[in-house]
Amino acid sequence: MLQTISDKLKGQRWLAATLLGLLALIFAVWGAYGIVDISFGPVNYGLKVNGETISADTLNRAWLQRQSEVEQSSGELSDVQKTALQQQLMDEYAQQTLLRQRAEKDGYRASDAQVRVALESEPAFQVDGKYDVTVAKAMLAQAGIDADSYIADRRRELGIAQLAQGVQLSDFLTPSELTRIYALENEQRELRYALLPADRFAAAVPVDDKKINAWYQAHQADYMNPESVRLQYAELTLDSIASAIKVTDADLAAFYDKNKSRYVENEKRHAHHILIALSNPQDPKADADALAKAKDVEAQLKAGKDFAELARKYSADPGSAKQGGDLGWAEKSAYVAPFADALFAMQTGQISDPVKTQFGYHIIRLDEVRPQHAQTLLEARPQIEAEYRREQASSMFGDRQEQLQQKLENGASDLAALATEFGLTTGEIKDFTRSGGAPLGNKPELIRAVFSDEALSGARIAGPVALADDRIAVFKVEEHHAPTVKPLAEVRTEVIAAIRHSEGAQTAKNAADDALKSLNGGASFDSVVKTLGVTAAPAAAFGRGDPQLPASVRETAFAAPAPVDNKPVYRAVATDNGGAAVLAVLAVHPGKAGANPKNDEQLEAQYIKRDREADLSAYVQELQRTATIKKNPSALQ
Repeated sequence: MLQTISDKLKGQRWLAATLLGLLALIFAVWGAYGIVDISFGPVNYGLKVNGETISADTLNRAWLQRQSEVEQSSGELSDVQKTALQQQLMDEYAQQTLLRQRAEKDGYRASDAQVRVALESEPAFQVDGKYDVTVAKAMLAQAGIDADSYIADRRRELGIAQLAQGVQLSDFLTPSELTRIYALENEQRELRYALLPADRFAAAVPVDDKKINAWYQAHQADYMNPESVRLQYAELTLDSIASAIKVTDADLAAFYDKNKSRYVENEKRHAHHILIALSNPQDPKADADALAKAKDVEAQLKAGKDFAELARKYSADPGSAKQGGDLGWAEKSAYVAPFADALFAMQTGQISDPVKTQFGYHIIRLDEVRPQHAQTLLEARPQIEAEYRREQASSMFGDRQEQLQQKLENGASDLAALATEFGLTTGEIKDFTRSGGAPLGNKPELIRAVFSDEALSGARIAGPVALADDRIAVFKVEEHHAPTVKPLAEVRTEVIAAIRHSEGAQTAKNAADDALKSLNGGASFDSVVKTLGVTAAPAAAFGRGDPQLPASVRETAFAAPAPVDNKPVYRAVATDNGGAAVLAVLAVHPGKAGANPKNDEQLEAQYIKRDREADLSAYVQELQRTATIKKNPSALQ
């Protein structure tokens, strides 16, 4: 793992900053001790908690990490969003500090053994799943974190976890609480409902030019050409570098000698099979019938019948039946365990007894065996050459990216000249929007770079931007097109459809409301549904999460009161697709435990988790209520 990371940092240097940022997120616990000091101005504190100071530098480092993380996933933040996230970050630091202070006061301590287990369980410190002290030290050093400080932070973090666990484990559910949970969550409601789709009423909606123009003027935001740019770009890929590398026989021979272990081919076997499928794996009779059929086929084979002919006649394997059961050459790992074990225990020419897997019963014939062997240079030459080219290209890629970056910093403005000098592939995207554009894609980093003020000015080449681990691009904005409203003539059909859908939905809801009045006035559900010209299914019981019901109908049904004296409760509701529904709640059947034991276990775990989280939240709130917390609103930049 360390070698892999080292190779990436040397050969793909544009990744170094990203990797170190991720390492900082992994290793920087709340104190973030040991990181090189960064100055963010004259403010000397960011937060004070019961007299303990958290510096502005510490908060700003955490804020830069948080901001980068959020913007990578969600795009550039507005000022309002930044303020909210900064406030959230300060609150988190205050809560963490209060918990640590209380943990230390109450004597919670992590033992050396517990700290050691935590360190050795950190995936970033492992090679092939095992802790490696050399890797751990190297990773901490790359992140700029002092090892002793990191261990001290982990010890404090574990102490806080002990306190939190102590608070949460004191919570439990009583039998009466569980009974109530099962009654509510496993509850079923007997319902009838009829749907009134908007489209049923839309065709009758009158539409004229006046209405069309009014809708268009009121909904212009729905009919916009998006902001876009005409983009000239040039990209560098690892494959393009690799393809240009000159390769000699001596180079490949040296590479082969150094990496012979890569070119060992495992034992492979060539086999045929006939699969007799199980109609129902849980049915003993179906199993017995399949086995009997498989034995009959086996008997026919032993009597001299042609294997391929029987495979085409009986085999249920669609991938091989037409080929007479031929499975070709494959390693043991290609097959499910019972099949693989049987095949790789057979002798050439042998036909097996029926072998059972989850797919059914197999009769297998082993045709040929190709033992494990080391491939010669000649046999593996295509693979060796591809790997040699890519390895050589990796280091060249990073160097070329650095040189390209330097050119851009020195003000390079001729994209064609740059492409020629660095072997870049050029292209143009006529309409690159904030949703991206092929072939560059839609990575948030790319979109932010393209629509940055610097790039939109068109004065210089922007980038490079990493599109993938082995692909970067530079670009120049040639034209910038602000969002514009599409002409009415272009969207007239869409406008008419929107008007009809909107008014159809309202008509459907009005019809449902009128139907509700009739139902509450004593009319029968069937007679009301008939006047609406729709149909309703017979009464049926539905659970809270039943996907058969439209979400709005389900939510309304379970929010309605239970019927009294067998008198249905009626509701009219707008549906999510713009239509409406008329609903009758006929009965409520409280749930019980035992109908679905696995679901009951999940419910109990869910409620205990919720209650424990609430307990810890209340505990923290009480710590905050009795604490002295002072925030410096100007600490975060």
